[in-house]
Amino acid sequence: MLFPARLRLAAAAAPVLLLLGACSGPTTTGPGDALAVALQFPPRSAYAFDADDGALLMTLGVAETLTAVDADARPAPSLATAWEQTEDPRTWRFTLREGVTFHDGTPLTADAVVTAITYITGVTAPPRAIAGIGLTATAEEAAPEKAPAEEAAPEKAPADRASAGEAVLLTTAQPDPVLPLRMSSGNLGILAPAAYAGGRQPSVIRTATGPYVLTSVNGADSAVLERNPAYWGTKAGAATVTVRYVTDPQSRALALQSGDVQFAEGLPHASAAAVRSAGGEVVSYPAARTVELLLNQSAKPFGDLRVRRAVTAAIDRNVLAAQVLEGAAVPASDLFGPAVPWGAAAAPPAADAAAAKRLLAEAGHGPDNRLRVRLQTFPNRPEMPVLATAIQSMLADAGITVEVTVGDYAAQEPKLLAGDFDMFLNSRGYLSDFADAASVLSSDYTCTGSYNIDHFCSARFDGLVAGLAATGDVEQRQKGFAKAAAMLTEEAVGVMIVHPNNTVGLRGVTGFTPDPLGVRPVLPPLKPAQLAPAG
Repeated sequence: MLFPARLRLAAAAAPVLLLLGACSGPTTTGPGDALAVALQFPPRSAYAFDADDGALLMTLGVAETLTAVDADARPAPSLATAWEQTEDPRTWRFTLREGVTFHDGTPLTADAVVTAITYITGVTAPPRAIAGIGLTATAEEAAPEKAPAEEAAPEKAPADRASAGEAVLLTTAQPDPVLPLRMSSGNLGILAPAAYAGGRQPSVIRTATGPYVLTSVNGADSAVLERNPAYWGTKAGAATVTVRYVTDPQSRALALQSGDVQFAEGLPHASAAAVRSAGGEVVSYPAARTVELLLNQSAKPFGDLRVRRAVTAAIDRNVLAAQVLEGAAVPASDLFGPAVPWGAAAAPPAADAAAAKRLLAEAGHGPDNRLRVRLQTFPNRPEMPVLATAIQSMLADAGITVEVTVGDYAAQEPKLLAGDFDMFLNSRGYLSDFADAASVLSSDYTCTGSYNIDHFCSARFDGLVAGLAATGDVEQRQKGFAKAAAMLTEEAVGVMIVHPNNTVGLRGVTGFTPDPLGVRPVLPPLKPAQLAPAG
């Protein structure tokens, strides 16, 4: 099943809560009331929220945040049911959902939320969604009880604000118009107070609020989830889920074909036919992701704009998408792709080897001084090594000799961030942390960005991104995102190669809902096929 390219939020016209399962399943374990799934990326640091593992916990359906995201990429209720900006524009009031309990049986309270938020804002490297905004949290003091005479004629509460329930006040150093959307970041999950005891990394075993309880972990190899019978919303689709982290794409496909797992993500395009022959289903849909060839501008040769433009001219992105990846991606003409409304619609230009050679000659490189560079990438996403080899060939035609190395990403990252590399082929979700592009623009491309692998620095670009902080209007923000992407293209800040599709496989499971923005729980809607209601 292939979804239209500009799907945006896929079938997400349904409310957020419905995506946690269209119907409730049995709450008792039966012979077939269990699932096994193969996920491609293991936890980076024992499920630490400040190491991006919070997003994984959200995918699993374990941890939840104050807000979620609706079909229009706007904040929607989750652990908070309402929010409003107070008279002080720096402060937002979030009303908490009543009747929510953590997996350890303790209630969700304002004090518990303050403990969680205070912890994550105090780590050495806070999540990108809140980095640098000066976020603080306090529990709102309960209003004094009214006298009986006053209770007879209470003031009418605003329609979008709960009349009861505890509230948390979140304050930033400067007014932040998108704070409610920031709070949907998976790295801002709320855990029980006991999780933070002892001053160590919070324990995620039986301490969250989601439809699944994380009951055990086996390092970065596997984990076991159990349905939360006390969940406040729609119950999870399976009584138990065994999560296996399988980094090799072929192994994920084989596990699905053999029946060892019922759901696998990141399937190689070439395995689709075999999966279908085994009785499985393959779902492909747009992803808010870009494969980008990062060029180290902090050193030679890519500190020279002419060399960066030469590399761009030498690569035929249309061929890479249509032929090398056999249509499993669309060619990228800028950072943003078809999963979002502000993504560029026009195809990139074809390769121009003659122009590439001319630019290289201007920069002092030719037959007698051939440019030689290193290209690194990683194997977790099946398209990466294939693309690296094809790019190597295209650059060779333009007079650039490329040495390709495929290795573990975690081992490569420290040197990448330190500027010890030439070219790095990366796959990056451009709505990193929450459904807004300002975060990735800031972290990846500003002068002080925490993930600025390109080592690009432009005062003009930084000024554009800084201006988004005061822009609350969604349409104006999207225009700003598009303008920022155009500036990156103008400066040849890396080469945006393709926007890959997400591809998942299902065999003996129903309930999967594509989410191009990648901001919703994946596992809770999945239901063993034999438990699906008739009709």
